[in-house]
Amino acid sequence: MISKINSAAVSGIDGYNVCVETDLGSGLPAFEIVGLPDSAIKESRERVRAAIKNCGFSFPAKRIVVNLAPADTRKEGPSFDLPIALGILCCMEIIPSSALQDAFVCGELSLDGSVRAVNGILPMVYQAYQSGIRRCFLPEDNAMEGALVAGMEVYPISHLTKFVQFLRGQCDISPLKADISSLLQQQAVYHGPDFADIKGQQTARRAAEIGAAGSHNLLLIGAPGAGKTMLAKRIPSILPDMSFEESIELTKIYSVAGLLPEKTSFLCQRPFRSPHHTISASALTGGGRIPKPGEITLAHHGVLFLDELPEFQRSALEVMRQPLEDGKVTIARVNGTLTFPSDFMLVAAMNPCPCGYLGNSEKCRCTQHEIAKYHSKISGPLLDRIDLMVEMPPVQYDDLENGTKAESSAEIRKRVLRAHQMQLERYQTEGILFNSQLSPAQTERFCVLGDTEKALLRSAFERMGMSARAYHKVLKVSRTIADLEGSERITKYHLTEALQYRSLDRKYLF
Repeated sequence: MISKINSAAVSGIDGYNVCVETDLGSGLPAFEIVGLPDSAIKESRERVRAAIKNCGFSFPAKRIVVNLAPADTRKEGPSFDLPIALGILCCMEIIPSSALQDAFVCGELSLDGSVRAVNGILPMVYQAYQSGIRRCFLPEDNAMEGALVAGMEVYPISHLTKFVQFLRGQCDISPLKADISSLLQQQAVYHGPDFADIKGQQTARRAAEIGAAGSHNLLLIGAPGAGKTMLAKRIPSILPDMSFEESIELTKIYSVAGLLPEKTSFLCQRPFRSPHHTISASALTGGGRIPKPGEITLAHHGVLFLDELPEFQRSALEVMRQPLEDGKVTIARVNGTLTFPSDFMLVAAMNPCPCGYLGNSEKCRCTQHEIAKYHSKISGPLLDRIDLMVEMPPVQYDDLENGTKAESSAEIRKRVLRAHQMQLERYQTEGILFNSQLSPAQTERFCVLGDTEKALLRSAFERMGMSARAYHKVLKVSRTIADLEGSERITKYHLTEALQYRSLDRKYLF
């Protein structure tokens, strides 16, 4: 007898259909799994055998063949344990095959029959829904995540025995429904550090506000203790809320990577990733025999913070050039080519010289050669992709002792939200959300300058030796500054402020 059960696997951050076919035939007892399974799937033979026996069912002494179709695509992970066990029980006529017709099944089995959570549930359930399936049976810990797919009837499964009883009509399992509005209210509250903690550094605070409002890349340069890391870690507190579509895409990424926080099925807050400077290029972009998302993908729709930028391997920094430009990263391996989304706001911090005290004759002993070598670790093409460059001088004693309360994140965020709302309304038919995402053609349409502003930009372009990319970035930053002021027109004041954030590359001889 043959049984067929619908399941799925993950490729990149998208799911694809897998049909678990099970056959019980005559011959010497054997249990074979075919269809390019990895080691975790091959080992499911022992998990399934033990789970079936420990749930009170007799394991058949027959030749069992399980095929994971399509057979020419490599599969990985323990998510096929439950459909394999059900396929065997269907062939034994312990459960009716009709009970699983047009249904999706996924889950890992413990030796006692308990059903464990697996990674990548959201993309798999979404793929099942697109294939016309409207019922799915998921591990209890994954059920809320799967219920995010509107129109899908999700049944939480905790144990193989209870599941078999349900399929035989001997007990009842209620489908789960996700209350999206409640999830948004519970998880969207930010509890991190606040901008009110930062003393002084008004220019850097302003640059962070502009960067958050338009999702512009930001480079902070300053001596040790100036507050670079402190400011960067507070940027998430002023970022605009994610849309439902952004949250779903981010949840898919973290689900595939197995990084969803415990008891969390829906990510509402923009991510903040801060990898150590020893990270490799493949860990940054994603990799492995079957590629998994890297740090730049985990920072999608959020912030990627690179502290001590020149200390990163040059090869790791250079692989970010294409993702910063295109908002996606393509990884080629023998098993196939995958594309991951990577539209993030880059925030980087560095010292002005190896010792960090450039300009202080009492502390700095760095030679010009050492300084030039230190700066040369950051290539011109990478630096050209940074919109805002800010120098952070040492904090003065009077700033620390000043009892005046600094502006809080909540107050800054109000301005950021107003600016972001203007962008949403302006680009509602353009398919973008932030000024930083403007294409050259869109920049010409939405960043129109008057004669005075054109003359100013022409002068700056020739004097500063800007590239075409830098020219467009100045226009985009000017557009964001105008949005923060509530102005539809870009004035010379907005343009002048945007230009000042491009001047440090000349000062530090990058």
